[in-house]
Amino acid sequence: MKSIYNDLKDEVLRANLEIPKRGLAIYTWGNVSSVDRDRGVFAIKPSGVPYDELKLDDIVVLSLNGEVVEGKLSPSSDTPTHRVLYNNFSDIGGICHTHSPYATSWAQSRLSIPIQGTTHADHSPNPIPCTPFLSKQMVENGYEENTGEIIVATFKDPSVSMLMPHEIEYPSITLDPNVDKMVLVAGHGPFTWGTDAHKSVYNAAVLEEIAKMAYIMMPLQNNIEMLPSYIIKKHYERKHGKNAYYGQNN
Repeated sequence: MKSIYNDLKDEVLRANLEIPKRGLAIYTWGNVSSVDRDRGVFAIKPSGVPYDELKLDDIVVLSLNGEVVEGKLSPSSDTPTHRVLYNNFSDIGGICHTHSPYATSWAQSRLSIPIQGTTHADHSPNPIPCTPFLSKQMVENGYEENTGEIIVATFKDPSVSMLMPHEIEYPSITLDPNVDKMVLVAGHGPFTWGTDAHKSVYNAAVLEEIAKMAYIMMPLQNNIEMLPSYIIKKHYERKHGKNAYYGQNN
């Protein structure tokens, strides 16, 4: 019998298959989920299943309390992180986690990515934050759940995490998960989100390119400066502002 969650599971299946297609992870190194808030459930990739073996029936559906609603396989080990983000960022519809090389390198360096070009500014008006390390207690008592909690805490107070390369100084900022859809977890890797599962993977691919560009330019200048604020504002608002004119808006 056809599942009532097949549309949700199909979205998650197709979004997960985008991860290897976009070169964002190999083997089983990543996961995508999507939430159905009307039903109070989200669907996610099962743990440890290679992308080339993934099938619709493998996708696991859970309640926002973390209880399995449908599925025979164990959900991704990162499921508690996704659940925390859905419960705290009420407008997001999909979440992607990868171990893409450049974004993960920044995460392992525990550095936020400063805005140095318009590619970054097209997608976010702020640096891409990197969380602090989780404490020993946080790792030993609910590691994956606390990974979500430290992301939420970073968005509430980004000053605790804004370490920049080459001691770049950046004015205090306010982060909004509806605007800033990318984060690095220190020592771990990137999480991104969007209005649906496919947008979350799109943002993961964008983040990887931004991280790559920022990494490549690091050795090219001794005194790196941020992109001027008026250029940041222009590029972000022409895509996302109330008078945006990028693309075919007719």
